Amino acid sequence: MGTDDAAAPTSAFHWNAEVGPDLRVAFTAVGAGNLALHVGDEPDAVHGNRRRLESAMGVPAGALRFLNQTHSDRVAVLDRATQGAPDADGAVSPDGSEPLAVLVADCVPIVLADASVADGGTGATAVVHAGRAGVGNGIVERAVRTLRSHGALDLAAWIGPSVCGSCYEVPEDMMRAMAQVLPEAASRTRGGTPALDLPAAVRVQLARAGARVEPLDGAGPCCTVENPTLYSHRREPGAGRIAGLVWRT
Repeated sequence: MGTDDAAAPTSAFHWNAEVGPDLRVAFTAVGAGNLALHVGDEPDAVHGNRRRLESAMGVPAGALRFLNQTHSDRVAVLDRATQGAPDADGAVSPDGSEPLAVLVADCVPIVLADASVADGGTGATAVVHAGRAGVGNGIVERAVRTLRSHGALDLAAWIGPSVCGSCYEVPEDMMRAMAQVLPEAASRTRGGTPALDLPAAVRVQLARAGARVEPLDGAGPCCTVENPTLYSHRREPGAGRIAGLVWRT
């Protein structure tokens, strides 16, 4: 159970590891190409990137489940009967059989999985898109509750690359408003201006919800703004999107 694909400029993956029996979690890099249909690239090019990613993952073409992400608090439960990409910012596969993807370019991608299959758990999996709005409206806790409602017993979480607390500059009143609910979210840039530390806030929310956060052992720098092998909307408006992934092998 270790990292197989170290970060490299030409790699499709920022991090890719077997995290349990027949279970993998990964976060892509710019080497995978843009995986989003809404940032100006030709749809055929995006679909080609997605097919190449599926091949690298070892899943059938067209199997990877994406969302139409809207900065909401909605969590969709997906199975083989679900058609298309639902409007949601979280997705749950009740038995872990559906390969799931969440897209980001500064927001926080989260992968969750039930690690208790051998002890009677369901093996459920989930992905979450947690930007400032999602952190504020409880998308993280809602995803955990949805997993537990489908029998998940022992939840592990992986937090992928996102803008760090030194790079996410915001107005002072915005920082203070979030800090009233999540003090850990308050941060400052290197220049001393107000900022938000969304990864820190997500860690707190996951811990409160009873999910343990696992490290990305061997991953490179995880700030999307600072690491050019990752897409960043702040660094390059209109940039592509990386993906957080979870799938059964």
